[in-house]
Amino acid sequence: MSQTMQLTVPQSGSIEAYMQSAYSIPMLTAEREHELATRLYNENDLQAAQELIMSHLRFVIHVAKGYAGYGLPQADLVQEGNVGLMKAVKRFNPEVGVRLVSFAVHWIKAEIHEFVLKNWRIVKVATTKAQRKLFFNLRKNKKRLGWFSNEEVNTVAETLGVSTKDVMEMESRMSTHDQAFELSNDDDDNANASNFSPAQYLEDKQSDLAVEVENENWETHANNRLSTALVTLDDRSQDIIKTRWLDEDKSTLQELANKYQISAERVRQLEKNALSKLKHSMAV
Repeated sequence: MSQTMQLTVPQSGSIEAYMQSAYSIPMLTAEREHELATRLYNENDLQAAQELIMSHLRFVIHVAKGYAGYGLPQADLVQEGNVGLMKAVKRFNPEVGVRLVSFAVHWIKAEIHEFVLKNWRIVKVATTKAQRKLFFNLRKNKKRLGWFSNEEVNTVAETLGVSTKDVMEMESRMSTHDQAFELSNDDDDNANASNFSPAQYLEDKQSDLAVEVENENWETHANNRLSTALVTLDDRSQDIIKTRWLDEDKSTLQELANKYQISAERVRQLEKNALSKLKHSMAV
Protein backbone atom coordinates (compact mmCIF):
# COMPACT_ATOMS: atom_id res chain seq x y z
CA MET A 1 0.00 0.00 0.00
CA SER A 2 1.43 3.36 -1.01
CA GLN A 3 1.84 5.96 1.66
CA THR A 4 0.35 8.51 -0.75
CA MET A 5 -3.22 7.25 -0.22
CA GLN A 6 -5.69 10.15 -0.32
CA LEU A 7 -7.14 11.35 2.98
CA THR A 8 -10.38 12.37 1.30
CA VAL A 9 -12.92 9.67 2.08
CA PRO A 10 -15.14 8.55 -0.83
CA GLN A 11 -18.80 9.53 -0.48
CA SER A 12 -20.07 6.40 -2.25
CA GLY A 13 -19.97 2.68 -1.66
CA SER A 14 -16.19 2.72 -2.13
CA ILE A 15 -15.85 3.58 1.58
CA GLU A 16 -15.25 -0.16 2.05
CA ALA A 17 -12.27 -0.01 -0.32
CA TYR A 18 -10.94 3.01 1.59
CA MET A 19 -11.18 1.08 4.86
CA GLN A 20 -9.37 -1.92 3.41
CA SER A 21 -6.60 0.38 2.18
CA ALA A 22 -6.31 2.07 5.57
CA TYR A 23 -6.05 -1.26 7.40
CA SER A 24 -3.38 -2.45 4.97
CA ILE A 25 -0.97 0.28 6.12
CA PRO A 26 1.33 -1.18 8.80
CA MET A 27 1.22 0.25 12.30
CA LEU A 28 4.37 1.95 13.52
CA THR A 29 6.61 0.61 16.24
CA ALA A 30 7.11 2.88 19.23
CA GLU A 31 10.68 3.58 18.08
CA ARG A 32 9.67 4.51 14.52
CA GLU A 33 6.81 6.67 15.76
CA HIS A 34 9.13 8.56 18.11
CA GLU A 35 11.66 9.06 15.32
CA LEU A 36 9.04 10.48 12.93
CA ALA A 37 7.41 12.65 15.60
CA THR A 38 10.79 14.08 16.57
CA ARG A 39 11.57 14.94 12.95
CA LEU A 40 8.21 16.67 12.61
CA TYR A 41 8.43 18.49 15.94
CA ASN A 42 12.01 19.72 15.53
CA GLU A 43 12.37 20.04 11.76
CA ASN A 44 8.78 20.40 10.51
CA ASP A 45 9.37 17.33 8.31
CA LEU A 46 6.15 17.00 6.31
CA GLN A 47 7.02 13.52 5.02
CA ALA A 48 7.28 12.37 8.64
CA ALA A 49 3.89 13.95 9.30
CA GLN A 50 2.37 12.10 6.36
CA GLU A 51 3.67 8.74 7.55
CA LEU A 52 2.35 9.38 11.05
CA ILE A 53 -1.07 10.29 9.66
CA MET A 54 -1.33 7.41 7.20
CA SER A 55 -0.37 4.79 9.78
CA HIS A 56 -3.14 6.00 12.10
CA LEU A 57 -6.05 6.13 9.65
CA ARG A 58 -7.23 2.77 11.00
CA PHE A 59 -7.67 4.33 14.45
CA VAL A 60 -9.92 7.02 13.00
CA ILE A 61 -12.10 4.32 11.41
CA HIS A 62 -12.21 2.47 14.73
CA VAL A 63 -13.39 5.59 16.58
CA ALA A 64 -15.86 6.58 13.85
CA LYS A 65 -17.59 3.19 14.09
CA GLY A 66 -18.66 4.14 17.60
CA TYR A 67 -20.86 6.91 16.18
CA ALA A 68 -22.75 4.76 13.67
CA GLY A 69 -25.96 4.97 15.70
CA TYR A 70 -26.61 8.58 14.74
CA GLY A 71 -27.55 7.68 11.19
CA LEU A 72 -24.86 9.87 9.64
CA PRO A 73 -22.75 8.67 6.67
CA GLN A 74 -19.77 6.64 7.79
CA ALA A 75 -17.61 8.37 5.18
CA ASP A 76 -18.41 11.77 6.73
CA LEU A 77 -17.60 10.57 10.23
CA VAL A 78 -14.25 9.17 9.09
CA GLN A 79 -13.46 12.35 7.15
CA GLU A 80 -14.08 14.50 10.23
CA GLY A 81 -12.00 12.14 12.33
CA ASN A 82 -9.14 12.50 9.85
CA VAL A 83 -9.22 16.26 10.42
CA GLY A 84 -8.84 15.63 14.15
CA LEU A 85 -5.97 13.22 13.50
CA MET A 86 -4.10 15.82 11.43
CA LYS A 87 -4.57 18.42 14.18
CA ALA A 88 -3.25 15.96 16.74
CA VAL A 89 -0.18 15.10 14.65
CA LYS A 90 0.55 18.81 14.24
CA ARG A 91 0.50 19.35 18.02
CA PHE A 92 2.06 16.09 19.21
CA ASN A 93 5.17 16.43 21.35
CA PRO A 94 7.18 13.18 21.28
CA GLU A 95 8.88 14.03 24.56
CA VAL A 96 5.62 13.90 26.55
CA GLY A 97 6.02 10.15 26.92
CA VAL A 98 2.74 8.84 25.45
CA ARG A 99 1.97 7.17 22.13
CA LEU A 100 0.46 9.32 19.42
CA VAL A 101 -2.79 7.34 19.42
CA SER A 102 -3.38 8.10 23.12
CA PHE A 103 -3.01 11.81 22.37
CA ALA A 104 -4.85 11.78 19.03
CA VAL A 105 -7.98 9.94 20.16
CA HIS A 106 -9.28 13.06 21.92
CA TRP A 107 -8.77 15.27 18.86
CA ILE A 108 -10.40 12.67 16.63
CA LYS A 109 -13.41 12.42 18.93
CA ALA A 110 -13.66 16.22 19.25
CA GLU A 111 -14.00 16.67 15.48
CA ILE A 112 -16.52 13.85 15.17
CA HIS A 113 -18.46 15.19 18.18
CA GLU A 114 -18.75 18.61 16.59
CA PHE A 115 -19.90 17.13 13.29
CA VAL A 116 -22.47 14.90 14.99
CA LEU A 117 -23.81 17.71 17.14
CA LYS A 118 -24.23 20.09 14.21
CA ASN A 119 -25.99 17.53 12.05
CA TRP A 120 -27.92 15.93 14.90
CA ARG A 121 -29.33 19.31 15.89
CA ILE A 122 -30.43 19.97 12.33
CA VAL A 123 -32.26 16.66 12.32
CA LYS A 124 -33.64 16.69 15.86
CA VAL A 125 -34.42 20.34 16.62
CA ALA A 126 -36.93 20.83 13.79
CA THR A 127 -37.96 17.56 12.20
CA THR A 128 -41.66 18.37 11.87
CA LYS A 129 -43.62 21.41 10.73
CA ALA A 130 -44.86 21.95 14.31
CA GLN A 131 -41.32 21.76 15.69
CA ARG A 132 -40.01 24.20 13.09
CA LYS A 133 -42.83 26.59 13.96
CA LEU A 134 -42.03 26.12 17.65
CA PHE A 135 -38.37 26.82 17.04
CA PHE A 136 -38.91 30.09 15.22
CA ASN A 137 -41.68 31.26 17.55
CA LEU A 138 -39.47 30.65 20.55
CA ARG A 139 -36.62 32.54 18.88
CA LYS A 140 -38.94 35.52 18.39
CA ASN A 141 -40.24 35.41 21.96
CA LYS A 142 -36.79 34.94 23.45
CA LYS A 143 -35.95 38.51 22.49
CA ARG A 144 -38.23 39.74 25.26
CA LEU A 145 -38.53 36.78 27.64
CA GLY A 146 -36.27 34.92 29.99
CA TRP A 147 -37.37 31.43 30.96
CA PHE A 148 -41.05 30.78 30.18
CA SER A 149 -43.46 30.46 33.08
CA ASN A 150 -45.64 27.33 33.30
CA GLU A 151 -48.58 29.33 31.95
CA GLU A 152 -46.57 30.53 28.95
CA VAL A 153 -45.32 27.00 28.27
CA ASN A 154 -48.91 25.71 28.26
CA THR A 155 -50.08 28.55 26.00
CA VAL A 156 -47.31 28.00 23.43
CA ALA A 157 -47.88 24.23 23.46
CA GLU A 158 -51.63 24.64 22.89
CA THR A 159 -51.20 27.28 20.16
CA LEU A 160 -48.65 25.27 18.18
CA GLY A 161 -50.13 21.83 18.79
CA VAL A 162 -47.10 20.35 20.55
CA SER A 163 -46.53 18.96 24.02
CA THR A 164 -45.31 21.05 26.93
CA LYS A 165 -42.31 18.72 27.06
CA ASP A 166 -41.40 19.76 23.49
CA VAL A 167 -41.63 23.44 24.42
CA MET A 168 -39.43 23.03 27.50
CA GLU A 169 -36.88 20.89 25.63
CA MET A 170 -36.64 23.41 22.78
CA GLU A 171 -36.29 26.29 25.24
CA SER A 172 -33.53 24.42 27.06
CA ARG A 173 -31.61 23.78 23.83
CA MET A 174 -31.88 27.41 22.78
CA SER A 175 -30.62 28.58 26.18
CA THR A 176 -27.63 26.23 26.32
CA HIS A 177 -24.14 27.26 25.29
CA ASP A 178 -21.50 24.65 24.42
CA GLN A 179 -18.11 24.72 26.09
CA ALA A 180 -15.35 24.75 23.48
CA PHE A 181 -13.39 21.52 23.54
CA GLU A 182 -10.53 22.76 21.39
CA LEU A 183 -8.99 25.98 20.14
CA SER A 184 -11.07 28.33 18.02
CA ASN A 185 -10.25 28.73 14.34
CA ASP A 186 -8.50 32.01 15.07
CA ASP A 187 -6.21 30.30 17.57
CA ASP A 188 -5.75 27.10 15.60
CA ASP A 189 -2.32 28.02 14.24
CA ASN A 190 -1.12 30.02 17.22
CA ALA A 191 -1.35 27.66 20.18
CA ASN A 192 0.96 28.59 23.07
CA ALA A 193 1.27 28.15 26.80
CA SER A 194 -1.39 30.78 27.53
CA ASN A 195 -3.77 29.72 24.77
CA PHE A 196 -4.74 26.09 25.08
CA SER A 197 -7.72 23.77 24.87
CA PRO A 198 -8.80 21.11 27.38
CA ALA A 199 -8.32 18.40 24.76
CA GLN A 200 -4.56 18.84 24.90
CA TYR A 201 -4.45 17.72 28.52
CA LEU A 202 -6.95 14.86 28.57
CA GLU A 203 -5.77 11.32 29.11
CA ASP A 204 -7.89 8.21 29.04
CA LYS A 205 -6.39 5.98 31.70
CA GLN A 206 -9.03 3.28 31.32
CA SER A 207 -8.17 2.13 27.80
CA ASP A 208 -5.43 1.95 25.21
CA LEU A 209 -6.91 2.40 21.75
CA ALA A 210 -3.82 1.00 20.07
CA VAL A 211 -4.05 -2.21 22.07
CA GLU A 212 -7.81 -2.46 21.44
CA VAL A 213 -7.39 -2.20 17.68
CA GLU A 214 -4.42 -4.57 17.64
CA ASN A 215 -6.45 -7.12 19.60
CA GLU A 216 -9.43 -6.69 17.27
CA ASN A 217 -7.25 -7.18 14.20
CA TRP A 218 -5.51 -10.18 15.74
CA GLU A 219 -8.81 -11.82 16.67
CA THR A 220 -10.19 -11.35 13.16
CA HIS A 221 -7.01 -12.71 11.63
CA ALA A 222 -6.94 -15.70 14.00
CA ASN A 223 -10.60 -16.55 13.29
CA ASN A 224 -9.96 -16.45 9.56
CA ARG A 225 -6.97 -18.77 9.86
CA LEU A 226 -8.90 -21.15 12.10
CA SER A 227 -11.77 -21.33 9.59
CA THR A 228 -9.30 -22.08 6.81
CA ALA A 229 -7.55 -24.76 8.87
CA LEU A 230 -10.83 -26.44 9.88
CA VAL A 231 -11.75 -27.28 6.28
CA THR A 232 -8.60 -29.39 5.99
CA LEU A 233 -10.07 -31.89 8.50
CA ASP A 234 -12.51 -34.67 7.68
CA ASP A 235 -16.16 -34.15 8.60
CA ARG A 236 -16.03 -36.19 11.78
CA SER A 237 -12.92 -34.42 13.06
CA GLN A 238 -14.46 -31.04 12.25
CA ASP A 239 -17.56 -31.96 14.22
CA ILE A 240 -15.51 -33.13 17.19
CA ILE A 241 -13.50 -29.91 17.31
CA LYS A 242 -16.56 -27.68 16.90
CA THR A 243 -18.67 -29.45 19.50
CA ARG A 244 -15.81 -29.86 21.97
CA TRP A 245 -14.18 -26.43 21.62
CA LEU A 246 -16.17 -23.91 19.58
CA ASP A 247 -19.87 -24.41 20.33
CA GLU A 248 -21.46 -22.63 23.27
CA ASP A 249 -22.99 -25.89 24.53
CA LYS A 250 -20.00 -28.20 24.41
CA SER A 251 -20.30 -31.98 24.06
CA THR A 252 -18.63 -34.52 26.32
CA LEU A 253 -16.39 -37.32 25.07
CA GLN A 254 -19.09 -39.85 25.94
CA GLU A 255 -21.78 -37.96 24.02
CA LEU A 256 -19.60 -37.97 20.91
CA ALA A 257 -18.71 -41.63 21.50
CA ASN A 258 -22.41 -42.50 21.51
CA LYS A 259 -22.99 -40.38 18.41
CA TYR A 260 -20.29 -42.09 16.35
CA GLN A 261 -20.58 -45.55 17.95
CA ILE A 262 -16.95 -45.59 19.08
CA SER A 263 -15.24 -45.49 22.47
CA ALA A 264 -14.67 -42.28 24.41
CA GLU A 265 -10.93 -43.00 24.24
CA ARG A 266 -11.12 -43.12 20.44
CA VAL A 267 -12.90 -39.75 20.44
CA ARG A 268 -10.11 -38.34 22.61
CA GLN A 269 -7.49 -39.66 20.15
CA LEU A 270 -9.33 -38.14 17.19
CA GLU A 271 -9.60 -34.85 19.06
CA LYS A 272 -5.89 -34.83 19.86
CA ASN A 273 -4.94 -35.60 16.24
CA ALA A 274 -7.29 -32.91 14.93
CA LEU A 275 -5.88 -30.29 17.29
CA SER A 276 -2.37 -31.20 16.21
CA LYS A 277 -3.32 -30.76 12.54
CA LEU A 278 -4.97 -27.41 13.25
CA LYS A 279 -1.92 -26.18 15.13
CA HIS A 280 0.32 -27.16 12.25
CA SER A 281 -1.94 -25.59 9.62
CA MET A 282 -2.22 -22.29 11.49
CA ALA A 283 1.53 -22.12 12.08
CA VAL A 284 2.36 -22.34 8.38
